[in-house]
Amino acid sequence: MDLRYRHSVSVVAVVTDELGRVLVMKRVDNGEWQLPGGVLRQDETLGQGLIREVREETGVQVRPGLLTGVYKNMKLGVVALVFRADMVGGEAHRTARSEDVAWWTREQVAELMTPAFALRILDALLDSDVPSVRHHDGVKLLDPIP
Repeated sequence: MDLRYRHSVSVVAVVTDELGRVLVMKRVDNGEWQLPGGVLRQDETLGQGLIREVREETGVQVRPGLLTGVYKNMKLGVVALVFRADMVGGEAHRTARSEDVAWWTREQVAELMTPAFALRILDALLDSDVPSVRHHDGVKLLDPIP
């Protein structure tokens, strides 16, 4: 197989608290504020990967919910599947994979997060059961691609 055609798949969770704030984490590897999530292992289901990634990055245990969006980083070839998720246990705290963990408002997300990643949250918070499909370059949203 030609490696130019390989993609990685990541799973990402939008977890909200009783005040409607969203669980975010500051990544150790790049210092960026993002949603918890990461690359899916070959031997795990989407739900298993989502549960593992959120726990590893924030200490929170979740139950996966509705798929809210599919996002492709055109520069890196990463396809991210974003799900709403319910917190079912644990307590949000810093881990080996996160410099910090916080609960942010929609306004904080829009103001402080890279646009391509903020959009994942804003899409997930819409009252819709139809997933968004978007493309970005790692920072900004790209024009729709047919």
